[in-house]
Amino acid sequence: MESLWNDAEASALSGDALKLRVHTSRLLGREPSLVLHGGGNTSVKSEVANLFGDREEILYIKGSGWDLATIEAAGFAPVKLDVLRRMAELPSLDDTAMVRAQRAAMTDPGAPTPSVEAILHAIIPFPFVDHTHADAVVAVTNTDAGEDRIREIYGDRLLVIPYVMPGFVLARTVYQRTRDLDWSRFEGMVLLHHGIFSWGDDARTSYERMIELVTTAENYLKAKGAWAEPPGPDTGPLASGDLGKLARLRREASLARGRPLVTRLDGSPAARGFASRPDVGVIATRGPLTPDHVIRTKPVPAILAEEPGAAVAAYAQGYREYFSRHQRGQTRLDPAPRWVLWPGRGSVALGVTAKDAAIVTDIARHTMRAIGWAEALGGWRALPEKDLFDVEYWELEQAKLKGGGTPPTLQGKVALVTGAASGIGRAAAEALMAQGAALMALDINPEVDKLFSGAGATGLICDVTDAQALRYALESTIVRFGGLDIVVSNAGLFTPTRRLEEMTEDLWRKSLDINLTSHQVLFKHAIPYLRLGFDPTIIIVASKNVPAPGPGAAAYSVAKAGLTQLARVAALELAADGIRVNVIHPHAVFDTAAWTSDVLEARAKAYGMTVDQYRRNNLLGVEVRTKDVAALICAMAGPAFAKTTGAQVPIDGGSERVV
Repeated sequence: MESLWNDAEASALSGDALKLRVHTSRLLGREPSLVLHGGGNTSVKSEVANLFGDREEILYIKGSGWDLATIEAAGFAPVKLDVLRRMAELPSLDDTAMVRAQRAAMTDPGAPTPSVEAILHAIIPFPFVDHTHADAVVAVTNTDAGEDRIREIYGDRLLVIPYVMPGFVLARTVYQRTRDLDWSRFEGMVLLHHGIFSWGDDARTSYERMIELVTTAENYLKAKGAWAEPPGPDTGPLASGDLGKLARLRREASLARGRPLVTRLDGSPAARGFASRPDVGVIATRGPLTPDHVIRTKPVPAILAEEPGAAVAAYAQGYREYFSRHQRGQTRLDPAPRWVLWPGRGSVALGVTAKDAAIVTDIARHTMRAIGWAEALGGWRALPEKDLFDVEYWELEQAKLKGGGTPPTLQGKVALVTGAASGIGRAAAEALMAQGAALMALDINPEVDKLFSGAGATGLICDVTDAQALRYALESTIVRFGGLDIVVSNAGLFTPTRRLEEMTEDLWRKSLDINLTSHQVLFKHAIPYLRLGFDPTIIIVASKNVPAPGPGAAAYSVAKAGLTQLARVAALELAADGIRVNVIHPHAVFDTAAWTSDVLEARAKAYGMTVDQYRRNNLLGVEVRTKDVAALICAMAGPAFAKTTGAQVPIDGGSERVV
């Protein structure tokens, strides 16, 4: 640990306790080994004037759903301190009543729901209180002699509290143990198997105490020779068999969860080293780093020591038995694993979105490291299974995972779009992402990797006429997201007008290579992965020129007609695998790079029309835009077309030549 306190930054906030609270909370949030994805909480006590001018003490505590790394002042819930302190005196209080009472005591009803640890923060008699789930500290407590080691490390500097359920029970336990205690004797508190607190009269003291206390635990681990993370074997990139195994794992886990999932493979040396341990099946299945993680990771990972189907089935059966052992009338959650250890390859996280999978990956990395530390100290020992169950099925923890409304239609699906940097391809890629799909965007334009980047999207420079490049793109999709469900075969080239007697061999071949052959090669490499997909589909962007060709467009029209025939054959061949293949025929989509203002004006003039009339020169009198084509592509990828294959759908406003 290293203190990030900066006097110059802090001086600008001097005199404003809440701003200083925000500042040091963010400093804590910058360090993942202290807090992960919404974990931990901080607070500050302050006296403010209410509506009537009366002074009252307020506890500003991190609100539920906020992350310390990015928290703002609005992320702190203001709660009347006297109410929270009186709540600690109650002999019992159920979770629902506690949350209701805390919200009723807020001075701003629009603020977020206070942390479930608000009562605990209230009874600690210091203005600033920090609470983290520091890896080093929790790793030490998760050993057979954890409490003894904590006392060895800190002596009498810290309060040590045995594990109890977070929320009111924890606050009440601490209250009873400390009613006659001189708090000034202590710099902080360790909650076994849970985390560490620090406090102080000012923001800097509380923050730097946390840094120093955690550093002391890290130095202890180093002194005991427990700090190293042995790297695993360098097995190189995934071979075709491994790619298929990853896709099957994703499919089996998706079926167990009842919805498509996105994976994230961690093939780092540390992950490979942990997953390749001969005892990994024993040590990794004893429980998580902290019980807070179970809502993200479930109590334990699956071990991919056999075929994915068998591994997921065994995990699901084990989870059902775990639920049966401890349930008290709750409804069982799905039995699918959230992360999987793959010996020789690392770990695989699974989530309904790429962001969720990334969160699980982070938690898994810290868990693997902490287990390694604890094993080096004599043995990893997590909480008993019953305690983990109580947190996983705790009403307040489950509420954190319940998002509002219906999830996007394509959430969890993995889509690949060719020609994604402009025009119809770009609109389709953006629309698929908006519908919740993870995206691999291909284009020869080098800007594609800048257009699509982030947790749920990857842009890859790819010449679709290069078979090796296409194969690499498909393999990259599997490595990146675990599978493939949607292929939008869009890449194409509108060739210059040439009558047959003027046609050059190069022009003819170029059109066939890009507009036909590249699609066939894409299908060849995509089909094995689509077979392992979730409601898989291929959507082909052809052209109105197929049913209604024009003079001078032989190279383009013949290639698109061949592409349409290829789609019909694919629909026949792939129906038995559940892979749908459909075609759209756009026409006169004017908001693309090909239709410059000069071209539009020239074409409109040739037909004796204004530009607006030319844009709407169809039976419906409407303008067809790229977003309209993208909407049709999304519909074809979704449930509306779940029972349709081999269809050809025009999107042209209606053409007399076609109708």
